[in-house]
Amino acid sequence: MTGQLHGVSGADTQATHAAEVWQRLEKVCDPELDEPITDMGFVEGVDIDDDHQVSVRFRLPTYWCSANFAYLMASDIRLQVEKLAWVKRARVRLEDHMFDEQVNTGVNEGLSFRQIFADLAPDESLDEIREKFRKKAFQRRQEVVLLGLQGLGFSNEQIVTMTLSEFDAIQFTNDEDIRQKARYCEIIGELGLARQPDDLAFRDYDARPFKAAELGDYLSKLRGVRINMEFSGALCRGLLSTRYKELDRDSDEPTLVDFMLDRVPPARGLES
Repeated sequence: MTGQLHGVSGADTQATHAAEVWQRLEKVCDPELDEPITDMGFVEGVDIDDDHQVSVRFRLPTYWCSANFAYLMASDIRLQVEKLAWVKRARVRLEDHMFDEQVNTGVNEGLSFRQIFADLAPDESLDEIREKFRKKAFQRRQEVVLLGLQGLGFSNEQIVTMTLSEFDAIQFTNDEDIRQKARYCEIIGELGLARQPDDLAFRDYDARPFKAAELGDYLSKLRGVRINMEFSGALCRGLLSTRYKELDRDSDEPTLVDFMLDRVPPARGLES
């Protein structure tokens, strides 16, 4: 990119734009795992041309990853990148996938999942897929912060009656609690479950408030959701690493071996 923009060199502007694109990509999650595709290592590269058109290349752990997951991620990539005011157009390129041509054509031409995969899933829409996995994302984030509150000594009665303003004031010290607190607040706002300071901070996905006596059973249910998602995440990371012969990143995430040897630590507050 050449020329000057508000006193900033072209190289600096290019670097700033690239950083902004990566920030938007952090908003795109693997729908099954509720983890950013950037953290999962799915994004291969970002290219920005002089006409402010952005191209994002990404790959998935296997050649046969579900077409609906691939389409959803590709669609969300384009949606997030095009939220940047300076982006004229975003194009997505899924690589090394059995349906990469169909996904790339459909997403870049603005076609629906049904239009592209009418023979495979005539009755399935992206909105239905999003709703299914948004619920899982909500439940996973909620479990982390609920257990974090228990770890800080809050009783079930205090938790189920806690308002959004009271929850906002909580200071977690665990990095994952801090991360998921912000993500939980984001998703309950998007869902309209809690937006005002006096709203209850904790309800189930259908907006039903809890009773203190119900919280233990509810947390057991959420634990099952989390374990399933963590196993899928470990599987994806292992497959991606094996497929592309990459070294594992430094991470506290459980691996497939941890699951096989029953080394996944129990959730706080739910030890049997």
